[in-house]
Amino acid sequence: MNEFITDENELAHAVIGIAIEIHKTIGPGLNNETYLECLMYELNQQNFQIQTDVNRDLFYKNLKLSQGIHIDLLINDVLVVEVETSETVTELQIQKLLKVLKNSNYKLGLVINFNSTLLKNGIRRVSNTHQFEN
Repeated sequence: MNEFITDENELAHAVIGIAIEIHKTIGPGLNNETYLECLMYELNQQNFQIQTDVNRDLFYKNLKLSQGIHIDLLINDVLVVEVETSETVTELQIQKLLKVLKNSNYKLGLVINFNSTLLKNGIRRVSNTHQFEN
């Protein structure tokens, strides 16, 4: 796997596999930064193109707002990933990712909540046009 994967669904599948491996190795209960660091390490090992702490402009009508949109992780310039360590994935987290997708013209994003006992229950796929659980 590498930076040449440009299909959002194929890329999401690969990232979910990596996240599950991280979760199996270190489990839940750590902070966001720890999981983000592990995810970045694994993605780098497999030659994915990653950008972290990406900021995009946000507009209200014709007004560029002083506070833009923050993206935890952008992979191969097509998949947005938000890393969470909350009790559950909330509707607010999903709506935030949906705003990121719509305002940045990305098609697919993942909210990965590493604080889940079973990681597959903590992953939500969010689409620019609709939402669906993994």
